[in-house]
Amino acid sequence: MISPEKSATSFLPKSLNPKPAIIIPHRPEKNYSDFISKASKSKTKSVLLAQPQPEGLKSPYYDLALKYKAKFTFQPFITVEGVPGKDFRKQRITLNDFSGIIFTSRNAIDHFFRICDELRVKMSQETKFFCTSEAIALYLQKYTQYRKRKVFFGDMNNNKELRMLLIKHKDATRFLYICAETKKDEIPAFLEANSFNYMEGIMFRTVPNNLKAYKIHDYDMLIFFSPTGVNALYHNFPKFKQEKLKIAAYGKTTADAILARGLQLHLMAPMHNSPTIVLALDNYLKEANK
Repeated sequence: MISPEKSATSFLPKSLNPKPAIIIPHRPEKNYSDFISKASKSKTKSVLLAQPQPEGLKSPYYDLALKYKAKFTFQPFITVEGVPGKDFRKQRITLNDFSGIIFTSRNAIDHFFRICDELRVKMSQETKFFCTSEAIALYLQKYTQYRKRKVFFGDMNNNKELRMLLIKHKDATRFLYICAETKKDEIPAFLEANSFNYMEGIMFRTVPNNLKAYKIHDYDMLIFFSPTGVNALYHNFPKFKQEKLKIAAYGKTTADAILARGLQLHLMAPMHNSPTIVLALDNYLKEANK
């Protein structure tokens, strides 16, 4: 899918072909297993997941609920709102000045094309789209003729592969990174450290939902999927105390936000034995509910 492009250096002998040094901003790595509660797992029959309910009748969460006779409640803690076109104009960004657009989520794609419509901008057919995964890349089909576009993505759904793709196209591309007001990944730091020609286009924001109707401590476990979900909890309940509530996290930045609040983690994904939150939850319930 990703076709190699010739560059000025590709005609030099291999031994003379310069290899640019890639700078990865240092981020101290935690051993997250050290932060997982060592207490005995207690029976868990009700789980509140801070995300929308899965569409359709099939979901691995429904399978787990049936398998362990547990009740799963889905409630997004945040809502994503688009930055209006008139506010986006204040960023002084001309979309067609950029030959490479970076997407790390479906929200970014939705709001990029919304802004294009609001500003009546038609992107050039030569514009390159860079995505963190094939799933995000394929989502572009909702808005554009995918096969006629220059779309690049990694196979492993991680920022490491995206970084390599960006480096490959660095010299001939001016990048626009589509993001929210509060960024939660390391892409901007990587672009800055490696002197990319880029700008950040803030096109959406997250706002806390009203959770006052929920009695959080009526649940045995609460699962977070983003740092903004953790912030939304405290926005609604400033004096929140964990007490006996078990807390789970998907992703390192989410776990960091939980730990920063002085909360105890009971399970997390991805980890070496649980690459997904579904598998981590399955492993936990298997032991807790036996």
